[in-house]
Formats: sequence, C-alpha cells, structure tokens
Amino acid sequence: MKSILALSILTTACTLHAADATLTPAERAHAIQLLQDSQKEFLALVDGLTDAQWTYKPGPDRWSVGETAEHIVLGEALLFASVQRAVDSPPNPDWETKTRGKTEFLEKVMVDRTHKATAPEAIQPHAKISREEVIQRYKEQRARAIKFIEDTEVPLKEHTVDHPFPIFGTLNAYQWLIYIPLHNMRHDQQIAEVKASPGFPQ
Repeated sequence: MKSILALSILTTACTLHAADATLTPAERAHAIQLLQDSQKEFLALVDGLTDAQWTYKPGPDRWSVGETAEHIVLGEALLFASVQRAVDSPPNPDWETKTRGKTEFLEKVMVDRTHKATAPEAIQPHAKISREEVIQRYKEQRARAIKFIEDTEVPLKEHTVDHPFPIFGTLNAYQWLIYIPLHNMRHDQQIAEVKASPGFPQ
C-alpha cells in the first residue's frame, strides 16, 4: 500500500513538473506584445529616412541607422534559429534549474545600453543588403516569430540550448524567443541615438 501511495505521489509530482514547462497565457501574451511593440518602434524609427540619414555614421567606429537595422535583421535570424534548435532538442530534465531567473535577467540587461557588447562576426553588418531588403526581411522574420509563439503547443521551457556567452548560459526556447524583441529594443535605442546626434542630416 505504501509503495502504491509513494508511486502515485511521484507520478503526480512528475506530471506537475512537466506542466510547468508549458507556456502560461500570460507568458504567451507577453512575448507577443514584446514582438509587436518592438516592431512598431523599429518601423517608426526607420520610416521616411533619406539615403543620407540611412547611411550617416556619428563616428568611424559607430554604426549607421542602416547598419544597425541590418544587424537587427541578421540577429533575429540567428536567434530564431536558436529557438528552433532548442525545440528540436530533447527535453532537458534540468531545465528549471538551468534557466531559473534567466527571463527576468534578459529583460533587464538586454535593454540596458550602458553595458556595451561586441556583436559576433556572423551578425556584423557589412552593407551587403539593400535598404528595401532589410525592411522586407525584417517584416517577414517578425511575422514568422509572432505566428510561431501564437500557434506553438510545444512546452518551450523544457527545451534548451546554451548561449555562446557564459553570462547567459543555458536558455530555454521561450527565453530565446523573447531575446528577439529585447535585442530589437536594445538596438532601437541605438538608432534613436544616431538620429539624435548633432551631425545627423536634416
């Protein structure tokens, strides 16, 4: 009898733990809101710019609006690929321990531009994408990300992939997903800084 009771308790505990990996309605809505808000902000910032404004650089080691936009697009492709890699990986039995607190950490540090970082070479802008293609790819990629988070029934939090930067460590698929708009918001600030610089063409 005791063995049956113990097995029942263990089964229930495992079921509850597995359920925790499923997105709550609030988490899903939050991710969608971040994706939509960062998109609206980005498109408003780049709308109506002249070619001179698109390519203006505040300094030799600073990115232009166009370069920053290209970086956002390249970054989103790389980040969504990480979401997909995480989803395609087997569930991580230690997901809760490995990713605890990382969502809040990402939301804090990603939008704080007082701490600068060097982008990996793969997402460094090289002005090889036209302005029209940058905007088109941005819209297509963002629509894909929004549709994914709206439709997915995968328990995203138990599927993980390690971040190349040790400060982030292991992130789950949901965290990789919200990384997309948070990265976008970080660089929206950068675009606003370029547009506010004294030499920005009028």
